[in-house]
Amino acid sequence: MEMENRRLTNQKKNTELTGCLFVFAAGALWGLIGLFVKEMEHAGASPEMISFLRVFFAFLIMTAATVWKKGIRVFLADRKTLFFCAALGVVCHGIYNVFYSLAVTLAGVSVSAVLLNIAPVFTLLFSVLLFSERFTGAKAAAAVINMLGCVLTATNGQITLAGLSVFGILCGVGAGLCYSMTAIIGRFASDRTDSFVMSAYSYLFAALSLGVWMRPWRGMGTLNQKVVIWGFLYALIPTAIGYLLYYCGIARIRESSKVPVIASVESVVATLIGIFLYHEKIGPVSMAGIALVLLSIWLMNGRGARVSG
Repeated sequence: MEMENRRLTNQKKNTELTGCLFVFAAGALWGLIGLFVKEMEHAGASPEMISFLRVFFAFLIMTAATVWKKGIRVFLADRKTLFFCAALGVVCHGIYNVFYSLAVTLAGVSVSAVLLNIAPVFTLLFSVLLFSERFTGAKAAAAVINMLGCVLTATNGQITLAGLSVFGILCGVGAGLCYSMTAIIGRFASDRTDSFVMSAYSYLFAALSLGVWMRPWRGMGTLNQKVVIWGFLYALIPTAIGYLLYYCGIARIRESSKVPVIASVESVVATLIGIFLYHEKIGPVSMAGIALVLLSIWLMNGRGARVSG
């Protein structure tokens, strides 16, 4: 009996570790987003077209992959499953994009980065309220350190507050809230359906919502072969593959509060991409931010967070 309990405990630990590695890999792929966006911008694509092509191509990719791997009948889903998939697409892809675009326009890039990175705090609170996760000092410290680290990494400590828009701030907070809900809604959805199906449906609803709100057809004149190629790669690598790893990860992680902290490796990879590919200079503040991000990931998965959680 004791050996069986030990085997089950080790199995749970391995499943948790696998989930964390999946989310970490997803965050690393998301760190490549800036590369694809810059290439699409250089090719002449409008911001609306970039956002729409990302989710539209991702929908086509994941639909084809799901049909090839599991057959078309797997798309037959009940209303609750469709509801969670729709919420994932509309809230975490659609509304998030709208809020973040408005925040960048009205409040600036640096302030938007600050507000977006409050997501781990939101996720921690929702995890406590909805999944009865224990609120511990280790988790709270990891969330706050992670937020500070992401902000310092993204802004190098240079935040412009001149002419700050109240509505822009609210949009930034809204973007952070929508991003934080990815782990929460994704957990509900992953309990009801396969990660492939969840991804395909979420991109369908995301494409529909962005089509309504952003009206990407107004930028049809920016479409060319290079935009389409980079758009497809953007949809394939950091989107379809990235989110598939993410959804597979959250299905294996018992505590949703860990997820956005682990995925925040995105900011570290994005900074490294900027240094090595675009020869961007990194200051000591950004270096300190990277160290804090890595520290927060370790803290969230350390003994204090596990024992009390």
